[in-house]
Amino acid sequence: MAWVVLTFSIVEWVIRLAMIPVILRRRMSPAPALAWLLVIFALPVVGLVMYWLIGVQYLGIKRVQSHRRVIEDSSASRRADAVAAHTQRPAFEGPQRNLIRQAEQVTGNPIVGDSSVDLLGAPAVFLDRLIDDIHAAEHHVHLLYYIFWDDASGRRVIDALIAAAQRGVPCRVLVDAAGSRQLLKGRAPREMIGHGVAFHAMLPVTPWRRRLARIDLRNHRKLAVIDGRTAYAGSHNLVNPDYNRADYEGDWIDLSGRFTGPVVAQFQAVFLDDWTFTTHERLESDDLFPLLDPTGAMTMQVVPTGPNHEADSFRRVVLTALNAAEERIIMTTPYLVPDEPTILALMMAADRGVAVDILTPAKGDHPLVNAAAASNYETLMDAGVTIHRFHGGLLHAKTATVDDAFAFLGSANLDIRSFDLNFEINTLMYGRQITERLRHVQLDFLAMSDPLDAERWRRRPALRRYVENAAALLSPLL
Repeated sequence: MAWVVLTFSIVEWVIRLAMIPVILRRRMSPAPALAWLLVIFALPVVGLVMYWLIGVQYLGIKRVQSHRRVIEDSSASRRADAVAAHTQRPAFEGPQRNLIRQAEQVTGNPIVGDSSVDLLGAPAVFLDRLIDDIHAAEHHVHLLYYIFWDDASGRRVIDALIAAAQRGVPCRVLVDAAGSRQLLKGRAPREMIGHGVAFHAMLPVTPWRRRLARIDLRNHRKLAVIDGRTAYAGSHNLVNPDYNRADYEGDWIDLSGRFTGPVVAQFQAVFLDDWTFTTHERLESDDLFPLLDPTGAMTMQVVPTGPNHEADSFRRVVLTALNAAEERIIMTTPYLVPDEPTILALMMAADRGVAVDILTPAKGDHPLVNAAAASNYETLMDAGVTIHRFHGGLLHAKTATVDDAFAFLGSANLDIRSFDLNFEINTLMYGRQITERLRHVQLDFLAMSDPLDAERWRRRPALRRYVENAAALLSPLL
């Protein structure tokens, strides 16, 4: 038996030493690199398997090449730009202009005027509006959702899609293979396909995926486009509001927008790029990008991000927005695990006298993530940031308002996963009108929250503090 122990020990040290150059040569920031080295040195075999599965920010050679061809040869983005060219480009100065430039640089999407948005919070209202638009569709229905389940809510959407397809409306559906696993294990995909709905799952979850593409890169977007004239984007998934979680009391609290006007062309371009990336089918119908009449006076910009985009794209936009704040920042996020630059930007805003309020659920649904998030609270509160614990359910809305200048609404959380790993879609909206409207919703969330008492927080048990700090060491990997 001694030789078995010796052999295993040698193997562990070979793994430890061999993985040092592997990790150091990757284009990864110091925090995740140190976290991976910590895991591998503590548990070499387990750490090696974890790194193989989720350690590389990597879509796989085949997928990278495929997506590059899609983007370089994409007519969708060019046609969306053509729609934008028919609208007058609004003029902005100061902080708004800087954020516009930053977002345009990392996404390529210009700002678009003459658009409007209805903010939809109640799940029933969101679902009713979406299904009504599907029933009224004349040319096409496009859905892209991280979670689409065959439960009571999802079944209503499935039935609406089947009805639309049967009356001759092309319906195309993309779902994430992990988030929508309940749907994929059942009969619903075959049922939809059998009735003429084009249905595909993105990023299949199998450890043996070709060329070691990591299995936890997810398409976290929530997007619907109907007839190229109406779009839905935000945090709602196509699932019951309690997400069918028996282990969590209360509903998920979401917020989405129903967008009309020229900005819809940018949402359409995101869907079509993902569709071509997944199916290799290029859609060219003129109905996809109709000329869009003005529906309002709002200026917007769609910001799609993910591991296939330029590094740090969403992070850059967030940092630009935080650094531009002069009076007030309100952010809502279910998972508060930001990286060091974002924490520093929040602290610097508070140093400048900006009122910074961050709302997060009083009870989260991922214990390890909750512990990692809690490790940041004291640092933020010491700098003057107010942390609010929402008690009305799991606050799943991802929003931000900065002064009266601009607002965010989308699918991205304030965590490293949304910054670096997931495919996300967010909408930047400029001007006092929409900022005040979104802030009004945020203030409703605040009324259902309690500010965290800094002194009381410091007196939490030492063991809890140690657990939180240990979880924080793994935050770059969460």
